[in-house]
Amino acid sequence: MGRTIIEFEDEHGVVTRYRRHENGRGNVATSAKVDPSTLVEPTAYVESGARVGRSVVVSGGSWIDRDAVVLDHAMIGAGVHVGEGAVIGRGAEIGSFSRIGAGATIGDFARLANDSKVPDGSDVPAGRIPRMLPRARSAA
Repeated sequence: MGRTIIEFEDEHGVVTRYRRHENGRGNVATSAKVDPSTLVEPTAYVESGARVGRSVVVSGGSWIDRDAVVLDHAMIGAGVHVGEGAVIGRGAEIGSFSRIGAGATIGDFARLANDSKVPDGSDVPAGRIPRMLPRARSAA
């Protein structure tokens, strides 16, 4: 049985080739490194240069951007975007529909609630469950 290769061209004309990951059938760029023990669900994408460690779960609809790193035993919820060059620590749990900014670092065993937003370049310390503050209301 041969590998399935698909190609997508982005808005800048850059073509990325993806293969189906052997565990979960998700879409992994040919230059990405994903451990065979990791589950990449069918509608998830791992972009060029990304590295995903052992026993990670990348849930459906999630996108691991270019050059991002996800360390062993992390859990990436559904519909999560891990920004370019971001690092997700060992055993970290990222809640569904969260956005991790480019270059952000999530420490080992940190837990983010669903729909969390981590700005570009931010650092969530190891083992922390960040408290999310409500947005300030605009004066009407």
